[in-house]
Amino acid sequence: MFFKRKLYDRLVEWKKRDAGRSALLIEGARRVGKTSLVREFGKREYRSVAFIDFFKAPRAVIKVFEEESDDIAVFLKRLSATLGVRFYPRETLIVFDEVQFYPRARGLVKYLVEDGQYDYIETGSLISIRKNVNDIVIPSEERSVRLDPMDFEEFLWALGDETAVPYAKECFEAVRPLGAGAVDKIWKRWREYMLVGGMPQSVAEFVESRNFAYVDEVKRGILKLYRNDMAKAPAKDEAKIAAIFDSMPSQLSRPGGAKSYRLSELDKAARMREYEDAFHWLEEAHIVARCVNTTDPSDAGLSKSEEYTTFKAFMCDTGLLTTHTFGNGSAKDNALYAAILDDRIGVNEGMLAENAVAQALRSRGERLFFYSRANRDVRAERMEVDFLVSSGGKVCPLEVKSADWRHHRSLDKFRVKFKDRLGQPYILYTKDVMEKDGIIHLPLYMAMFL
Repeated sequence: MFFKRKLYDRLVEWKKRDAGRSALLIEGARRVGKTSLVREFGKREYRSVAFIDFFKAPRAVIKVFEEESDDIAVFLKRLSATLGVRFYPRETLIVFDEVQFYPRARGLVKYLVEDGQYDYIETGSLISIRKNVNDIVIPSEERSVRLDPMDFEEFLWALGDETAVPYAKECFEAVRPLGAGAVDKIWKRWREYMLVGGMPQSVAEFVESRNFAYVDEVKRGILKLYRNDMAKAPAKDEAKIAAIFDSMPSQLSRPGGAKSYRLSELDKAARMREYEDAFHWLEEAHIVARCVNTTDPSDAGLSKSEEYTTFKAFMCDTGLLTTHTFGNGSAKDNALYAAILDDRIGVNEGMLAENAVAQALRSRGERLFFYSRANRDVRAERMEVDFLVSSGGKVCPLEVKSADWRHHRSLDKFRVKFKDRLGQPYILYTKDVMEKDGIIHLPLYMAMFL
């Protein structure tokens, strides 16, 4: 089942604009839909498609790369014959799927693009891990994009709803309430989205069965795949990667919302320098996204003052986090599922809300930042703001409130401290659009517009 994805339009734009002058590298987590997207794009936009999956490429195909890559003309003719696909100049797409399993193919891209006859797309994860770039020159002709799990709008498209998000965006831009009927309808879908998530296999199961237990089985399979991948990581990092992954629910569910990641919960003697490669592996696999503390947010850019050792860690997909949270328990009997479906989002369920906001911001291409200060001596300097985004040269603070939205002391302190740099402050919560005391309150799903 192929679902409409926003990245498809960018692929069409790349084909028209670059016309063979670059290759496109699509990165993303395993099972996020890269292969399905590229297959559909090739089928619709080209006369023929040559598809090579390097995870299971036949020996005959690998031999073409080993024996003929010194002569591009001969290489292409033999590749066409080996694959049984006729190549048409400027009308054929050649796909290197899971290219991380055969870096030599990526190293060849420079010369294939120079040849100029065909278009090339590479897909993969763990693209820049050291072992996957050894002995190759990263081609300057390579453009990179990322495919994330399906966002909320794509989820609604899969359910046949193409009107809810445009209406919500209209209300967002006008700072106007959606109205009770629309709010209830979209909010119900948002709760489903937090449980199902955006992995295409999970969404496909939900579209077909509307059964959360069946969806949960699919998500468990994806989590198992990720664990199997972790077992293939460098031996020195494997246990650390698994420990970080296993700790995600407890780290995110600490009282007061997601806080800075505590290595001490893994090992009291742990130091970041010992775990940095493990975090890097999880980020390169697109399983985990770090949200970094910026100590002096300004219009010069949030990254200018980032404190990289102080961060929060979110999972790439909130639906996977839901399943990861209750381990081997049944979805049917799980209190977390029941609380979300019954619209009882409290403290423990709030971690899903914050993770979903992080996922929405990341799907827009944003790096994730927050602000945290712990001053024991000056109470006014103690604060933590969930997310920061740049807009119009200003810093916009975002607070996520799954409950108790009327109290926002940290946000108030932040507004006073950085008033000269401040853009519009927002609270993302469980009710309708509202403006109060200079703060715009938005339903959680409107994070996609920020």
